[in-house]
Amino acid sequence: MKKAVPFSVFIIFTLHSCYQPQRDCTAFKNGEFSFTTTINGEKRTTTFIRKDAVEIDFYEGVADTSSVRWINDCEYIVKKINPRNKAEEKSIHMKILSTAEDSYTFEYGIVGENKKSTGTALKIN
Repeated sequence: MKKAVPFSVFIIFTLHSCYQPQRDCTAFKNGEFSFTTTINGEKRTTTFIRKDAVEIDFYEGVADTSSVRWINDCEYIVKKINPRNKAEEKSIHMKILSTAEDSYTFEYGIVGENKKSTGTALKIN
């Protein structure tokens, strides 16, 4: 009986350590997406269109264009082409952590800073 407990723990640990989230990042390099976040207690949605090295964001009726530089299939850097202030001049590092059929979960943060946030983008088209 005592040997069964460690063996079952070993099996559970082995199965858990083998799990890897799905990560088909190439399916999300181009397309139309939406991302919803909460800012000051209010839900806000951004839609964006990404095609190759360009991303156009639509937020509260304003369009903004950024360059996209892919580091690898799952990571890229976004930089606004026409920043309006110092904060918008900073590049954002994006890393796709996992993918599903029509969405991906990502981590993002300002290049050179340790603070990271996560979100989920839904592929619209």
